[in-house]
Amino acid sequence: MPSNLDWVQNLKPSGPQGSDLLQQERNQSNLDVDKLAEFLFTKECLDRQDKLLNILRAEKVFDKSQNYFNGRNERILDALSRAKRLRQLSVQHAWTQEEYQMANELISEPTPYGLHASMFLVTLRDQGTPEQHNLFLEKAQKYEYIGCYAQTELGHGSNVRGLETTATWNQEDRTFILHSPHLTASKWWIGSLGRTANYAVVMAQLKINSKSYGPHPFVVQIRDLKTHEPLENVHVGDIGPKFGYNTMDNGFLLLNRVKVPHVNMLARFSSVDPQTGKYLRPSSPSLVYGTLTYVRSTIVMQAGSVLARGVTIATRYCAVRRQFQDRDAEGSDTGEDQVLNYTMVQIRLLPLLAATFALHFTGKGMMVLYQENQKRMAGDAGKASDTDRGAGPEELHPGTDLLADLHATSCGLKALASTTAAEGLEVCRRACGGHGYSSFSGIGSWYADYLPTTTWEGDNYMLTQQVARYLLKSARSVLQGTAADNDTTRILHHFLARQDMGAAFDVLTSDTDLVAAFAWRTAFLTFEALKHRDDDKKSWNSLLVDFWRLSTAHSQYLVVKNFHAALDDPMTKSSLDPETLSLLHKLFRLHALHTLEREASEFFASAATTVRQIQLAHTKAVMKLLEEIRPHAVRLVDAWRFPDWQLDSSLGRYDGKVYEDMFYRASELNPLNQVTFDPYPDSGILVRKDERETSGQRVGRDSKL
Repeated sequence: MPSNLDWVQNLKPSGPQGSDLLQQERNQSNLDVDKLAEFLFTKECLDRQDKLLNILRAEKVFDKSQNYFNGRNERILDALSRAKRLRQLSVQHAWTQEEYQMANELISEPTPYGLHASMFLVTLRDQGTPEQHNLFLEKAQKYEYIGCYAQTELGHGSNVRGLETTATWNQEDRTFILHSPHLTASKWWIGSLGRTANYAVVMAQLKINSKSYGPHPFVVQIRDLKTHEPLENVHVGDIGPKFGYNTMDNGFLLLNRVKVPHVNMLARFSSVDPQTGKYLRPSSPSLVYGTLTYVRSTIVMQAGSVLARGVTIATRYCAVRRQFQDRDAEGSDTGEDQVLNYTMVQIRLLPLLAATFALHFTGKGMMVLYQENQKRMAGDAGKASDTDRGAGPEELHPGTDLLADLHATSCGLKALASTTAAEGLEVCRRACGGHGYSSFSGIGSWYADYLPTTTWEGDNYMLTQQVARYLLKSARSVLQGTAADNDTTRILHHFLARQDMGAAFDVLTSDTDLVAAFAWRTAFLTFEALKHRDDDKKSWNSLLVDFWRLSTAHSQYLVVKNFHAALDDPMTKSSLDPETLSLLHKLFRLHALHTLEREASEFFASAATTVRQIQLAHTKAVMKLLEEIRPHAVRLVDAWRFPDWQLDSSLGRYDGKVYEDMFYRASELNPLNQVTFDPYPDSGILVRKDERETSGQRVGRDSKL
C-alpha cells in the first residue's frame, strides 16, 4: 500500500509528545524496575522471553500487522500457519515445555493446537496406563495424533454427571460403543475439534449391562490420518464465530454407534475387566481429584498477568492522554492535564494495578499448595468412590479430607481471579476513553479471548457452591470437635472463641489486623449460612446467593492473606530494596482497603469493622494511597515487562508514540483504504477499484512456512 503523502508524514501530535510524557513519568519515580521484574519472574525467565521474542519476530508468519483487519476465515488459517511453525521451531530449537508455553503467550492468540497441548496430551499422560502411553501418547507428542478433550455438550456444561453421550460395553467383541442418543448429546465448544483434531478424548457415560457408572474418558479417532476426512458414523465440524477466541476452531461432534477397542478407555484410575466385563473402581480417587485442580490452579496463576496487560495499556495511555484543565492545580494555565492525574481515573486503575500483584502472589501460593498436595496424594491410597452418589450441587467432586481444602481453594480462587481479570479488562478499556473501543487499543480482543475463562473449567457461579459446601462441612466439624487442623478451621475456631467479645480489628494501621478482619468476615458468613441451612432448613437453591457471597468473601481473604504473606516473607525482604518494599506494601493496603470499602456492608454486619473505620478507609487511607502510588504507576506497569510486540497496542506503546501509531495503522496498514467504492444507489457496481491484490497486501493465509 502507498505510504502517506509527505505533508501527512511530517505532521506531529500537538502539545507535549507522548514519549516525553512517559519519560517524565519514569523520571519522577526511583523504583528499580529491573530488580522488581527479576523478583517477580526471575532473570532466567526474562532472558528466555528475550531469546524467544527474537526468534518469533524474525519469522514472517508471526507478523501481527493485519491481525486487527482480517476476518475470521483469514485469522484461523493464519493461526494454523503459526501453530505449525511454532511446532517446527520447538523441534528445531529443542524448546522445553516452559519455552513453548512462553512462545505461545508472546504470540497472544489461541491456536488450533491449543487443546492438543493443554488438554489432550495432559489427559493421556495423567489418566493413561503405560500401555496407553505407548499406543496414544507417544504419537500425540510427535503430532501424528492431534487431539482435543471432548467433554462439554450442547445440552450440558457444568453438570458433567448429566452428559448424554454413552459408551456401552460390548462383551461379545470386547469393545465400547460410543453413541450420541440425542441432538443435545453433541459435543460442543470443544477447542481444536472443529477442523484440526484427528483424535479426541471423549467423556461418555460408561454403561455395563444397562447400569451406568458415570462419565469416563475414551480415546476416539474421528478423522482419517491421511485424508483428514471424518470417519464413518462421525459427524464433526466447527461451531462458527464467537464473541472472541476466533482463531480457535471450537467444534461439535456426534457419534453414531462408533466402536472402539477395550484399550481405548483410559484406565489409570478405573477400568473394565475384558474377561468378565466387571467394572473396577478407582483404587485412588484422590489422585483424580488432585488432577482436576491443576487447570484451575494455572488459571489463578495467569490471572494477574492477564489483568496486567490491560492495566499496562491503560496506565501508559492515561499518562499520555491529556484532557481538560484542572483549575485548582498549580500551573493549570499551562494546558490540558494528563488523564492519569484525575482521581476518578486513579480510583479505577490503581486498585487494579494493586490487584495484579495480589493475584500474582496468590497464583504462586496456589501452585505451591497444589504441588505440596500432589506429593501428599502420592502416598494416599484413598477409598473407593461412591458411584451411586447423586448429581446435586452438594455432591459435586466431594473428594477426600486430604484434598478438600485444595479443591475448595482452587474453585474459589479460580472464580474470583478470572472474574477480577475479565471485569478489570473492561474497566481498563473504558478508562482509555473513545480510543479504548478501537481494536488498536489491544484491550478489546484480549478481553474477548479471555472471557470464556469465567465459564470453562467450572462456571464461576457454579464453583462458588463447591466452596460453600466445603466451608459448611468445615464449620460442622468445628462445632462437633472433629475438625482437621488447617487455616480454614483455625479462623472458624477463632471466630467462635471471640464472637461474644467482638472483633475490634485495627484495620487502618495494622496489616495483621486487616488480614484478620477478612478472615472474621468469612467465618461470620460461614456460620450464618450454616444456620440457614441446618437450623432453618432452607433449601440449597434458596441459599445460592448467600453461598456466592460466602465464596467471594473467603477467596478475597485468601488473596489478601497471600499478598501479605509474600511481603512478609524473608526472601522478599532480602531480594528487594526498602523503597520497593514500601511501595509494594502500599499496593497491598490499597488492594485490601479498597476491597473492604466495596464490601463495606459485610464487614460492618460481621462486626469486623465500625462504620467510622469504613469511612476513614476511604477518606484517610485509600485516597491517600492513590496519591502516593500515582508517581510510580508507569514504572510499576513497566515491571511486568510486556514487549510492545506482545501487547500489539497503539495505546500501550512503551515509547508513548500513541497517536503516531494509531494513525499509521489506520492509514497505511488498513487494507480497506485500498478499495475504492461505488457508493451511488443506482449503480450495480460495489467496487470501482481494488488494489489489495496488486500491492501484496494479502498476508497470513498466503504465507509460506
